[in-house]
Amino acid sequence: MTRALAPIAALLLSVALLLMGNGLQGTLLPVRAQLELFSTLDIGVLGSSYFLGFAAGCYLGPYVVRRAGHIRTFTAMVSLASAVALAHALLLYPLLWWLFRSLTGFCFAVLYMVIESWLNEKSTNENRGLVFSIYTIINLTVVTIGQMMLTLGSPTAFPLFAVASILVSLAALPVALTKAPAPAPIATVHIRVRHLYKLSPVGFVGALAVGLANGSFWSLAPVFAQSKLLAVGTTGIALFMSLAVIAGAAGQWPLGRISDRTDRRKVIVIVCVGAALAGISMGAFGAKWDVAIFGFSFLFGLFAFPLYSLSAAHMNDSVQTGGFVEASSGLLLLYAAGAIVGPMFASAAMRLTGPEGLFFYTSAVHVLMAMFAVYRMRQRARPSEEEREPFVDSIRVAQTVATIDPLAKPGDDGISDQRSSSPAS
Repeated sequence: MTRALAPIAALLLSVALLLMGNGLQGTLLPVRAQLELFSTLDIGVLGSSYFLGFAAGCYLGPYVVRRAGHIRTFTAMVSLASAVALAHALLLYPLLWWLFRSLTGFCFAVLYMVIESWLNEKSTNENRGLVFSIYTIINLTVVTIGQMMLTLGSPTAFPLFAVASILVSLAALPVALTKAPAPAPIATVHIRVRHLYKLSPVGFVGALAVGLANGSFWSLAPVFAQSKLLAVGTTGIALFMSLAVIAGAAGQWPLGRISDRTDRRKVIVIVCVGAALAGISMGAFGAKWDVAIFGFSFLFGLFAFPLYSLSAAHMNDSVQTGGFVEASSGLLLLYAAGAIVGPMFASAAMRLTGPEGLFFYTSAVHVLMAMFAVYRMRQRARPSEEEREPFVDSIRVAQTVATIDPLAKPGDDGISDQRSSSPAS
């Protein structure tokens, strides 16, 4: 394990600092926006703006990296993301915050791309699973720590914005000072949307549903918690968000392993029903039973967050060799598309029914997803055992932004170019 991690230790340190700063921003900005009397729609668009920028970064990132190189691209994106974090505290206007949040989303998509392509090149076929698993653990852990850092100061003061900026800035140091050679150029990927839907309708719609529901959660759940947890202040908000992340991490492995032993669509139906019940309970009882909010947050994260990995695993069961990069990139963009429009729908629900509308909306998304999965189960039999990808491998592919194939066979360089001369079918 030490031998596998030594070449990428500096890069993993950069990841930890970078995502800690982003985790802090993700909770701090909606809370501050609420205190500045931004409307619920303004805050919803703020969340959508991040994912709009993220989608643009996924599309344009390979061109930026090929032009400037990995190290210069990384330092440039870190510099811009750090400056934008400070700009939020200086210019308190919704329109400008939307622009700033889009820039942040763009920067982080490109940064993820650089990081993950670097991790892939520095790992081998024997230790790639270990490397990406540790990367995922670090991701979830430091985002939780970043959210808990909200308790260190007042959201109305400057220091928390400065801390977020400092953490992002420091992330540039390990990469900028590394002696390791940069990875090979990142390839572009041609994504055939209709082809992906034909391969796996449930995987396709599942990724979109996760964007609609979870994108709304990340954007507006701090506002919900802020309105319900006035007595415990920012500590309660940070704990509310962190419990969902911890539960989501805890649920990935057992639910994934269960899905290896049965039709994954059955597990997808179960998690959708569980997430819907947790959301309905949150909306119905949150105003009457404050302590239960934390339990419902845990249950929501436990069921809602593994849905993306389950959907990706189901998609990968139908993907032929060489198609994993197109599938993972397509699912990521579907998630981003859902996360762009989801917060706006959720904010409209919150205006109609109050803060509880957020979870009534996510429950509706999960119920519709469960109904679609049941319908598809009647239309198509589950893939055979020979066709199915183990969940551990599928999740490794699903959680990548760079156009890489973590399942590359020996002799491959781990980077795939899936260009196609034919139009999207």
